Amino acid sequence: MLNKVTRYLRCPHCAGSLDLRNRALACADGHSFDVAKQGYVNLLTGTVKLSADTREMVDARAEFLAEGHYEGLAEAVAELSRKTVDPSLPGCVVDVGGGTGYYLARVLDELPDSEGVLLDISKFAARRAARAHPRIGAVVADAWQSLPLHDDSVSLVLNVFAPRNAADVRRVLDPQGVLLVVTPRHDHLQELVGTVGLMRVDQRKEERLAERLAPHFSPAESRPLTTTMTLGHRAMNLLVGMGPNAWHQEPSGLLERIGRLPERCDVTVSVMVTAYRPLP
Repeated sequence: MLNKVTRYLRCPHCAGSLDLRNRALACADGHSFDVAKQGYVNLLTGTVKLSADTREMVDARAEFLAEGHYEGLAEAVAELSRKTVDPSLPGCVVDVGGGTGYYLARVLDELPDSEGVLLDISKFAARRAARAHPRIGAVVADAWQSLPLHDDSVSLVLNVFAPRNAADVRRVLDPQGVLLVVTPRHDHLQELVGTVGLMRVDQRKEERLAERLAPHFSPAESRPLTTTMTLGHRAMNLLVGMGPNAWHQEPSGLLERIGRLPERCDVTVSVMVTAYRPLP
């Protein structure tokens, strides 16, 4: 709910504090942002570089995640969050590019004294996230722009399969806080890459991530996670349709390629879950 997290938010125009007034967030300088009837607020400003997930992509993600295929990943994220976050820290948990709120909701269950802010560029994702947990406030915002959050106000930043602006994440994070990043490894979904035509994961993805974060963060703990999920054809279609591969697939051709696979297929989940500490 936005009323639980408003104190962490700042105006995207003037960086002033926001107050909830009559179904709108407003600052002292008169900038105002209506709260949608679905419970989220749109704080986007300026030109947006990325394409937002469509309603269809968000619906596919919600259905796929509800079937529990990434349950092990959600548990790993929650466990490492619980281990690395100091519960005495003030501030909230922020999920940058958080989609439907699946991972943030799981983390908040592990951190009962924390509130959550979910940031996503898609209004369709924000609609779902606003209902994902009673302590989530959903905000439409661009991960590449300045985040609409006060300096040093966040105890934990989640970043699961999503872009991030390292410098601005460092700005909003408490000096004793944690950035937790999930990235795919080179063998993630490997059984579908050739047959279905998924994009290949860069062999140097983890190395490149470390290089980009190095000016602002140091790694504290990394956990590789490799599991297998058994998917039917519908689940495979949802998996492709919920992420960036959806922008590169023609629906009828995708269904034809999936149809070449067995009715039930074991698919590898291979990711790295890494906790980073902000540099002074």
